[in-house]
Amino acid sequence: MSNPSTARESRVGRTAAMSLMFLLAIYFLLPIYFLIVAATKPQSDLASTFGLAFSHFDLFHNLHTLFSRDGGIYGRWAVNSVIYAVLGAAVGTFISALCGYALAKFPFRGREFLFSVILGGVLVPTTALALPLFLLFSKTGIVNTYFAVFLPSIVSPFGVYLARIFTAAAVPDELLESARLDGAGEFRTFFSVALRLMSPSLVTIFLFQFVAIWNNFFLPMVMLQKESLFPITLGLYEWNGQTARAPLLQESVITGSLVSILPVIVVFILLQRFWRTGLASGALK
Repeated sequence: MSNPSTARESRVGRTAAMSLMFLLAIYFLLPIYFLIVAATKPQSDLASTFGLAFSHFDLFHNLHTLFSRDGGIYGRWAVNSVIYAVLGAAVGTFISALCGYALAKFPFRGREFLFSVILGGVLVPTTALALPLFLLFSKTGIVNTYFAVFLPSIVSPFGVYLARIFTAAAVPDELLESARLDGAGEFRTFFSVALRLMSPSLVTIFLFQFVAIWNNFFLPMVMLQKESLFPITLGLYEWNGQTARAPLLQESVITGSLVSILPVIVVFILLQRFWRTGLASGALK
């Protein structure tokens, strides 16, 4: 028989945990709710109504104003963000997979030292690298181009770390040896065997990379001067700095912020199925 005091303590613990999770959910979702409410209001209601209460529904007009302002520059910023985030995350994930696989499955002199250096790169803040990268890129003449934001985005020490840890745990050496005995070369073994088993980690790395690049602000601010190259984060920052002399921009900044979080939500929803499928298939294998 179960001890009544133990069962009571278990219920109390579950209740406390659920209460804490509920409070944390409210804490994290409240800003999004405020953003949704504010984006549906006309400019005149932003200051005259309660921030968490809906008033006149003017969302579609705000969206039309957002995408038509300054010749539709916001749409250009959105395309730039997609280019930076999707291509940067895809290339960065592939590079991380190659590096992690090599560090996990190929013994060579200095491997652990190299891995320690990569781990040290995880601890370096990206903002600390912006100025050295600017000086380096200015020498090569690629400042104020797509490459100035794209190239730093494809390097992810944390992605290499995740790829190595997952490869060591999920890709058996016996399976690789079997592929080699069947005549497969190293690249064919990697692409046909290891890459499939690494799929859960690759989705995780892609998500981390995508979110980091999509939310990146400081690097584009240092590297870019042309408005046509701005991502959404830098473009909204520029608009927000003009609200003192152009108050009507405030509603566009709020509506643009709401639109900017939708791609991140869509990517998480679309990749969640592949994430779970990859975990299940990896466990079966």
